[in-house]
Amino acid sequence: MSALLLQLAEARRDGRPFGIASICSAHPTVLRAAIRRAKKGDRQVLIEATCNQVNHLGGYTGMTPADFRAFVESICREEGLAFEQVILGGDHLGPNPWRGEEPSIAMAKAEAMVEAYVAAGFSKLHLDTSMACAGEPAALAESVIAERAARLCAVAEAAATRLGLPKPLYVLGTEVPVPGGADHVLDSVEPTRPGAAEATIAYHRELFEKAGLTAAFSCVIAFVVQPGVEFGSDNVIAYDRDKAANLAAVLNHHPNLVFEAHSTDYQSGPALRDLVLDGFPILKVGPWLTFAYREALYALDMIAAELAPDYGGRRLRDRMEALLTADPGDWRGHYHGDDTAIALQRHYSYSDRIRYYWNRPEAQAAVEDLRQALSGRTIPETLFRQYLPTLPLSLASQAMEDILIAAVDQVVSLYEEAAGNPA
Repeated sequence: MSALLLQLAEARRDGRPFGIASICSAHPTVLRAAIRRAKKGDRQVLIEATCNQVNHLGGYTGMTPADFRAFVESICREEGLAFEQVILGGDHLGPNPWRGEEPSIAMAKAEAMVEAYVAAGFSKLHLDTSMACAGEPAALAESVIAERAARLCAVAEAAATRLGLPKPLYVLGTEVPVPGGADHVLDSVEPTRPGAAEATIAYHRELFEKAGLTAAFSCVIAFVVQPGVEFGSDNVIAYDRDKAANLAAVLNHHPNLVFEAHSTDYQSGPALRDLVLDGFPILKVGPWLTFAYREALYALDMIAAELAPDYGGRRLRDRMEALLTADPGDWRGHYHGDDTAIALQRHYSYSDRIRYYWNRPEAQAAVEDLRQALSGRTIPETLFRQYLPTLPLSLASQAMEDILIAAVDQVVSLYEEAAGNPA
């Protein structure tokens, strides 16, 4: 299932680079859109669960890796896509969910999580041990990060051997962007220095060899570096290939590697294509997908207010505001400014922290009420154009779920076009 990923470096060497979008989401509508797009194009699809979303203790979705796999399999069956077309990945696998605990405890939980991912058949593992745990300095020494990554790799290798499963492919790196984007306005983002990228690769190779993981290091397909792309709550830093040229040239010394680009959300199509051409062919996207979902939901909320006399005003938005303010744990500390600015960010931030709430019963009930309000109605063309101007008018007579999938698909299709096709 992951053979396609092994072709990325070879294709770059041969002057025929292609890429692949990494769909980092556990939202059912997002996954359905990505799977439907893969079915339509007869392509493989890379779907990644993050350590906070999915882990052996449940994560914020309540799903273990085995649960997540079964969830994706069920959508594949419904959409008619062979599950063999899916590459399952684990993102930011490390102590991040437990970084408030002592290092030994946090790493023990990370090891159990990695084992669960391997046992569930995840074939691409991003091992991220860059975060400090309780009592540690904020910036860990690169040797500590590499040693911990080797520990997690050893667990993965042992689990695959014990269970008779293929060995995973690995992504490593120390200059890892914050999952979900920055929590402040950004003026600029500097690409990783070439010397720092070289040092990271060398440190990991050395520590892996010392741990007896030379064979496993040969299964490392990519390193995470900062190509100079990021998004904050209210702005996006666009890719500048000239600034990243020296970093991209590092790959000339490592012909079996590529770079993995995190936080590519909200980049333009040409920028995404440039990333692929420059050696960053694994394009991770997450918040943009649920941002597009929320955009469409809120547009339909406005449409329902116009069409259904009993629906009232912006019922969905108002119910989400009540949920967000009653339980602010997943957004407080990430949004800044006065009360008006924070109120806007709760709903419209590029960071899209509202995505943590869509699986709550209150949110699901609000979405279902909106669905019922629109059920059996054809949205007038003029109203559709007013609130959903980028979607085809033919969707005006379709079910709400089809409209939501189409909104997410606009993002997925942009990545598909930028990725190009394997030769």
